[in-house]
Amino acid sequence: MGKGCIKVTKYFLFLFNLLFFILGAVILGFGLWILLDKTSFIAVVQSSSSALKIGSYILLGVGSVTMLMGFLGCLGAVNEVKCLLGLYFTCLLLILIAQITAGLMIYFQRDELKSEISDIIHQVIVNYNPLEDTENSFGKTWEYIQQQLKCCGWTGSSNWTANLIIQNSTQKQFPCSCFQENATILTTGFCTGDMSKPVNGCMPNVENWLYQNIGIILGVCIGVAIIELLGMILSMYLCKNVEQEDYSKVPKY
Repeated sequence: MGKGCIKVTKYFLFLFNLLFFILGAVILGFGLWILLDKTSFIAVVQSSSSALKIGSYILLGVGSVTMLMGFLGCLGAVNEVKCLLGLYFTCLLLILIAQITAGLMIYFQRDELKSEISDIIHQVIVNYNPLEDTENSFGKTWEYIQQQLKCCGWTGSSNWTANLIIQNSTQKQFPCSCFQENATILTTGFCTGDMSKPVNGCMPNVENWLYQNIGIILGVCIGVAIIELLGMILSMYLCKNVEQEDYSKVPKY
C-alpha cells in the first residue's frame, strides 16, 4: 500500500509540474508582451514607467525560473532523487514568498500607480507632434487608443490645451482621433471641426482595460500559487517516503 501511494504521488507530482512548466511559460510570455508590445496602451505606460519596465523583467525572470523548477520537479519525481526534490521544494517556497510580496506591493501602491499613469499621459499630450512623431511613437499610440475607444484626452478634451503646438496656435484644434466625423486636417497635423458635442476622456475606458488585464494576471498568479502549494506538499511527501538515496537513478548524459 505504501509503495502504491508513493507511486501515485510521484505521477501526480509529475503532472502538477508539467502544468507548472506550462504556467511558467505563460508568465514568461506575458512579460515579453509587456516589453515588446507597441500597439496598445501598455506601450504608452512602459515607455515612461521604470516600475513597469522592471516589472516586465521580473516577470521574465519568474517565468524562466518557474519553467526550470517545473523541469526539476518532473525529473526529481520520475527518478525519485531526494536532492532534486529538496531543491525543488526550497525554490518553490522562495518563489511563493516573492509572489506574495510583489502582490502586496502592487496592492498597497495602486494609488501611486494611478497617479504615475496620469503624469505619463500628460507628458505624452504636452509633447505630441503629429508631423514629427513616427508611427511607432507613443503619441501615435495614444491617438490610436483615442480612435479605438472613441475618447479624447485623459479626463477630457480640455487636456489637449496643454499641448505645446496647440497652445501656440490661434485656431481651435485637437488630434484628428478626437473627431468622429467632419474633421479638417490642418498644416500642424492636428484637425479642426465641430466639437460642440462633449467627448469623454479615456480614463474610464483605460482603467477598465487595466482592470481586465490585472484580472488575467491575478488569475494566472493564483493558479501558479495553487500548483506551487500542491507541488511543495507532494514533493515533501515523496522526499520523506522514498527509499535511501540511490544516485544510480540520476540520468547519465
